[in-house]
Amino acid sequence: MTLALNETGTDKSAVHLFEPESCTLANGMEVVVITNRRAPVVSHWCWYKVGTADSPAGKSGLPHFVEHLMFKGTRKVPPGEFSKIVARHGGEDNAFTSLDFTAYFQTIARDRLPMVMEMEADRMVNLALLDEHVYPERDVIVEERRSRVDNDPGSLLSEHLSAAQFLHHPYRLPVIGWMHEIQSYTRADVEDFYAHWYAPNNAILIVSGDIDMAELLPLAEATYGKLSPRDVPARKRLVEPPQLAARRLELKDSRVRQPSLIRSYLAPSLNTPDPVTGIGGGASKARSYALEILAEALGGGATSRLYQSLVVERGLATGAGTYYRGTALDETTFRVVAAPRPEIPIDTLEDALDEVLAQTLEMGVTAGEVARIQKRLVAEATFARDSLGTAARVFGVALTTGGCIEDVETWPDEIAKVTPEEVNLMAREMLRIERSVTGRLLPDVAISERAAA
Repeated sequence: MTLALNETGTDKSAVHLFEPESCTLANGMEVVVITNRRAPVVSHWCWYKVGTADSPAGKSGLPHFVEHLMFKGTRKVPPGEFSKIVARHGGEDNAFTSLDFTAYFQTIARDRLPMVMEMEADRMVNLALLDEHVYPERDVIVEERRSRVDNDPGSLLSEHLSAAQFLHHPYRLPVIGWMHEIQSYTRADVEDFYAHWYAPNNAILIVSGDIDMAELLPLAEATYGKLSPRDVPARKRLVEPPQLAARRLELKDSRVRQPSLIRSYLAPSLNTPDPVTGIGGGASKARSYALEILAEALGGGATSRLYQSLVVERGLATGAGTYYRGTALDETTFRVVAAPRPEIPIDTLEDALDEVLAQTLEMGVTAGEVARIQKRLVAEATFARDSLGTAARVFGVALTTGGCIEDVETWPDEIAKVTPEEVNLMAREMLRIERSVTGRLLPDVAISERAAA
């Protein structure tokens, strides 16, 4: 039985990206279907509204550890067999954890969908853990952190940037967790976290591919629909205080071969309330759309301002760009990055980068720039309909971070509405040095020379 079944209520005259169907099962689980009949294949995703920012105090990265342990089996599916079963049926599967969500997915032939739905529903509530599963897997996480973070100076700098950027908010935590806290995980930690957060009423089922809601709904009700809802904790997030002082970091490491410069600004996401009205909604989201345009104008490829000035015209950098993540449950970051040519001092590159930012604030982006970016972004969004995984991921990220189906479907129209004045207003609001952290990654020449001697 379902509580609601509907197609998206967007304006039919507007540009549509995916035209999904959606419903909610009686136990509170959301279901979204994106039909794509190009091949008899489906991409099946189960998303949970919990991520590293929801880690218990002193247990950073615990959601990522639980993600690993979800492959350790139930009474029906022995440890390690989940992925093997999917592979034997010609499919592939994986999972990942982010700051705001955890997702599990399988891509498989349409006629094997009932099998993976049954297995995914089973491990949603029937995970069976033993010490011999938990503690060896904890050692795996320790080694993963060593190889992916501790042995990678770039990852270390990024981790420290986040910790400095967010003074109070849990976005300052590494997704994988701090090493000493990883080593403190217990089986009881995992079981308590699992019991609190893994429930159908805290999950979203998204299936894209050769299926529609009329075909999927009976399968969903026969698998996920049988599960009872649980009491799920509120996602209590700390509020970031005003940031009044610019911060600087410099990481020197003998393993660095390519220096780099990163400037990270605290920035609003799609869900950040408007600073004037204090409420979210359309005006708040418009600020995030304007930042998407600004990110493209400053660092979105070879025609962007940073690339043209630092790489092409002045020959100071080997690369330059920007990164903005608007789909976050809380405030997010806007990052500017550049890497100097071998003979260029990092100070020279930073001065040049500051000149580009200052010129952008003074002169503003132009109507021509905005129009070109809007046309390209809408075209890229249209091409995204061809990918089953991309379709499922776009909706999953939106729905787990406070967004809705209409936010995804109307994105091309909203991007097309952004004006140069809105982009320039957001540039002046966001590109303030007191809201920033500047990080430098440099080779430790002294250590290298001593090692060579």
